Amino acid sequence: MNLQNIICIRVKTIMNFGRVKEFIKNELVLVIAAAAALVSMLFVPVSAAYIEYFDWQVLALLFCLMTVVAGFQKSGVFDRVSSWLCSKAGNAREIGIVLVMLCFFSSMAVTNDVALITFVPFAILILSMTEQKELMPYIIVLQTIAANLGSMLTPVGNPQNLYLYARYEMGVGEFFSTTLPITALSFVLILALCMKIPEKSLEQHKTDYHPRMERSMLLVSTIMFICCLTTVFRLVPWPVTFAVVLVVYMMVDRGLLRKVDYSLLATFLCFFVFTGNMGEVPWIQQTLGTLMQGRELWVSALASQVISNVPAAVLLSGFTEQGRLLLLGCDIGGLGTPVASLASLISYKAYCKYPAADGASYMKLFLGLNTLLLVLLLMIAQWVLV
Repeated sequence: MNLQNIICIRVKTIMNFGRVKEFIKNELVLVIAAAAALVSMLFVPVSAAYIEYFDWQVLALLFCLMTVVAGFQKSGVFDRVSSWLCSKAGNAREIGIVLVMLCFFSSMAVTNDVALITFVPFAILILSMTEQKELMPYIIVLQTIAANLGSMLTPVGNPQNLYLYARYEMGVGEFFSTTLPITALSFVLILALCMKIPEKSLEQHKTDYHPRMERSMLLVSTIMFICCLTTVFRLVPWPVTFAVVLVVYMMVDRGLLRKVDYSLLATFLCFFVFTGNMGEVPWIQQTLGTLMQGRELWVSALASQVISNVPAAVLLSGFTEQGRLLLLGCDIGGLGTPVASLASLISYKAYCKYPAADGASYMKLFLGLNTLLLVLLLMIAQWVLV
């Protein structure tokens, strides 16, 4: 083997290692979930019983909802609504309130991830054009908190809600009676924090930004979203909705199917295997069951700080029947560390792309406000539910 071949092999090896390293960096939760599933197989050998671990309804609904949201994004409706609302604002505080509340209310329908992917870059654009750059860290942190707390209201607001709603077979009334009081309180607290934004006059207003809308895509996505809700509220079987959404988008725009976060679906599959296997090991089941007994709210919130709230919900649901406490613990537990809700990393990455970004100051502000609200809301939830 000559020198040229040796060099080529080494270059290819380095490039492949770089790709693997990049994949691990981008999909850390999936990698951890896959590793946990593989380790759990050492305790419970692979068998046909594994099929029973998977919640196919949750997986199908997640796929459908992510596809529908991709359709909404392509339609341009989010840009049009946010642009119109910001055009009505008269000062910096009003701009800030609009940007934050867009995340709070939209996350209830399109998930916290999508709300932040859509509105954080828009906030950076608006604040830059109106000469309010110094307010950027504070407003983006509030947007992140608003998306994580607003999404707790509905079963479709975030993946853990959809999973726990199905896992514990909650009624609509039971679900909303659990999430509505804390969501309403969160709204008041976030609005109070918005009042700290100064009422500065705007140096330049955004008047020439008029996003285009694809009305046909908006109509199709609205109809498909209604179809998804009929399954969420147990009116139509999930295989019917799955088939309808898949066929419709293959006919309308099959490219949207590539927008689905398949890594999230794979993460759920891995955690289903892990939690299913752990439930088969007596001493693990007894240990986690004892740990959770009477501490569901706090254990789930603290676990979320380390492994994020979606994996925490899947993992701990196998060891308690207190679905309401687990639901609030994982939702409120999305506050705190940047990994508590992976949606928080979306905001941080978007902000750090801004040329004048100060990541250290942003993170200090993020941790301070998140920790304050985390402790406060957990104490109130404990008082309300226990």
